[in-house]
This record gives sequence, C-alpha cells and structure tokens, in this order.
Amino acid sequence: MKARWTDLAVEARGGINRHSRTERLGSGIERTVVRIDDEKSAGELGRPMGTYVTLSCPQMMSIELSTRQALSEELSHTLRAMLPRDARTVLVTGLGNRSVTPDALGPRTVERVLVTRHMDGCLPHDVEERMASVCAAAPGVLGVTGLETAEVLRGMVEHAKPDAVIAVDALAARSSQRICSTIQVADTGITPGSGVGNHQKALTRETLGVPVIAVGVPMVVYASTIARDAMAYFGEESGASEADEEKLAECVERVVSERLGDLIVTPREVDALVERMAGIVAEGINLALHPGLSAREIAQLMAQ
Repeated sequence: MKARWTDLAVEARGGINRHSRTERLGSGIERTVVRIDDEKSAGELGRPMGTYVTLSCPQMMSIELSTRQALSEELSHTLRAMLPRDARTVLVTGLGNRSVTPDALGPRTVERVLVTRHMDGCLPHDVEERMASVCAAAPGVLGVTGLETAEVLRGMVEHAKPDAVIAVDALAARSSQRICSTIQVADTGITPGSGVGNHQKALTRETLGVPVIAVGVPMVVYASTIARDAMAYFGEESGASEADEEKLAECVERVVSERLGDLIVTPREVDALVERMAGIVAEGINLALHPGLSAREIAQLMAQ
C-alpha cells in the first residue's frame, strides 16, 4: 500500500538493521548511515545501490539555534564527503513547486545558496581563492512548465559543465515523527515526485552525466499512515497482541484509503517549518561548497 511508502532509507522495508549504522552526535542529533552494496540488498530495501545518510533531531516546532547550527555543520561534512574531491563547479537545484508550501523546500533553499559562478574578478583575490564556483536554479515542475525536470537540468549541465549536482527536494515519510526533523543525503540521485506517486525521470549520474547528490527533508505523510500509527498506539495501550494490532491497523488503513484516497497531510505550521528547514539545508550546502569561508563571511556575501 502507498501508506507504507517512504522516501527515507531508514524506513525502508525489511533487513535495514543489516545495512545500517547509527551514532548519536551532540545537540541531540542522530546520524544513521545505510549502505546498499549489492543488487540483492537493493531489492530487499527497494532502493538503488549507494550510501544514504540520515540526520535526525527530536521533532519540535522550535529548534534551538545551537541544534540548527549543528545540523547545518553535520550536513556540510556529509556533503563534502560525497562530492568529488576535485569538484570546482557545482550546480545546486531546488526541486518542487514554489507555489505549494509543502513542496517548496527546494526552491526556497536555492534562494539562500551563495551563488558565485558569475563573481570571477568581482571580489578580492584572497576571498575568491577560498570559494568554489556555484550556480543554482529552481526548474519548476512539469505541471507548470511542461518540461521534465531531467530535461531542463540536462541542458543546464551541458552548458555550465558542473562537476556535480546537488538536488534538494521535499520527501514523504512513513512516520509522522520524521516530518521536518530529518534530513536525508544520498549519493544515488533522486526521482522527483516519487514519494507522492508522481514519478518523473530520475536525476542520476546516468541521466545527467555527473554525480548527483540528493538532499531531502520529509514534509508530508499519508493520512492512512497516521491512522495506522494511531491504531498501533491504541493496541499498545489496550494490551492487544502484535497480530491483533497488525490486523486492526491494516483494517483502518484500508478504510481510510478507500474513503479518502491517497490523502497526503502536512503540519499546519508548514510555512514556518519550510522556511526553517530551507535555512538549515542552505547553510549546510554553503559550508560544504565554500569550506574556506566562515559562516559570517558567507552571510556577508549573501547580503551584497
């Protein structure tokens, strides 16, 4: 069922413990690495082969500034490890629909990325030599532009010739606790819209010709999944057996799906949550692409 679907590797079906490693970092952040090294494992988990890093913090409407900074710094370390060592030019693309708030993470993140490809000769030499060449774009969605995202990005890659692409997108989660509290980074690329059943052409090394690193944050969950979680809590409180809990949850999930269809929900505070997560992700990208600059220098350059 689609309620079981998730974009997160840590929520993938079956056998995840054999492929994952979790460690607790400072500021309440948890880091889980899932490595899928062979076709058999890829089939078990329903994911392409590659490395998936998940950064999680407790879900709350207001994250402390120290936790936000720690998330951005950990994201920057993860991205730097996945980027080609000799990368000089990177294209950052924000996937999604700017006009639909839960899907606007990508475009809003791109607005906060320090773009430098056009700055050659415009800044002091000591500053320029510490910066990478970065270009950014939010290509929009098929329903608005009539163009597949992969088609648009292929043209950009052919023209700008980046050494890598970082694609930022909103994701779907299985657990409502993951919404706006988790960042997934994967070196496998991404298929826009896959989490909500709107599959488009994949953005991968094979389709674009350069490495594609996907950065995503869960913004939505299926209503049937929430109903299933609620019944699981009810089963725990009532002392029902695991088999009875599963039967009850499946019954509720089926009823919700039949009555409401593929209803997707998001928190009512989604406007503030998207802005917050866009800021965290953008800062992580900026620190990763410009390791020679401090956060303060990046902020000053962004203000120019």
